[in-house]
Amino acid sequence: MLVAFFLWTAGLTASAWDFVDWNGRSYVTMSSLRSFYGLSVERQEGSSHIYETKKIQLKVRPSSQEMYMNKVKFVLSYPVVEHPSKGLLISYIDVKKMVDPVMRPKYINNQRRLETVVIDPGHGGHDSGARNRVSLEKNLNLQVAQALKRKLQRHGYRVVMTRETDRFLSLQERVQVANRYNNAVFVSLHFNDGSASANGIETFTLAPAGTSSTMSRNIRRESLAGNAQDSFNIALATAVQGQLIRGSAARSKGMRPFDRGIKRARYSVLCTIRHPAILVECGFMSNRREAMLAKTPSYQDYLAEAICAGICVYKREVARRF
Repeated sequence: MLVAFFLWTAGLTASAWDFVDWNGRSYVTMSSLRSFYGLSVERQEGSSHIYETKKIQLKVRPSSQEMYMNKVKFVLSYPVVEHPSKGLLISYIDVKKMVDPVMRPKYINNQRRLETVVIDPGHGGHDSGARNRVSLEKNLNLQVAQALKRKLQRHGYRVVMTRETDRFLSLQERVQVANRYNNAVFVSLHFNDGSASANGIETFTLAPAGTSSTMSRNIRRESLAGNAQDSFNIALATAVQGQLIRGSAARSKGMRPFDRGIKRARYSVLCTIRHPAILVECGFMSNRREAMLAKTPSYQDYLAEAICAGICVYKREVARRF
């Protein structure tokens, strides 16, 4: 089990999923998922439906795209449907591309070694990224990346930085750096911008073919190069976001970040990458509290420690055959 964030357990009941066509899209009944994954308890809290065992909890709500697996938030590609006779339905693409890789990481096909971590500190040079009165995003990204590099090296990883100084690289140059290496993962580090009240941490993976990104309703039918890693992408995002929100670094340092969830996007650095890849938004520069926190060595150390722990958990669970 991936430290409470990957949910695979032995002895799954081997029942077939019950498929339902709804508004031209294929869905799976929640009752058949409950049976397949051995979720023995079903209960309701308000409008939310909760399915669980002693070690696993899955929480959904009709007409919502939010799903919680072991209290970590995931944003589905399509809302949960309440069918008049079949009960709750989850889109098949979400089951295939999100739920199953998290519930059963050892069943992801074409597993490979993990030896190298490519860290991409976002922005740089003339591109400062988000800014506020006290910081520039490009500097914060690099500071967290440097702390993460040191921690990963202590765990025996080869670490490659797309930039180690305040210099500009195009998005494609960052991808080209990453694609020179084998047996690697790619982690792009950023801080967010928005309203003064916006807060929290979110992790993005590449949106699968046949879905829209979380911020757009435009569906892309064809696959991109990065979609070859869809299952690995969501596994890596789960491990990292889980550690950032609920891991030992957050607990030991008293950090309680708001969980904005694991989301999908088609950012350029994710589209043509040949490795499992995520983009982490580490907090909001537009939020006064988070802006001040982001400058502190203790917050940067927490981010680096949590992301490092997530990568280690991912390696242990997904590359376990090696």
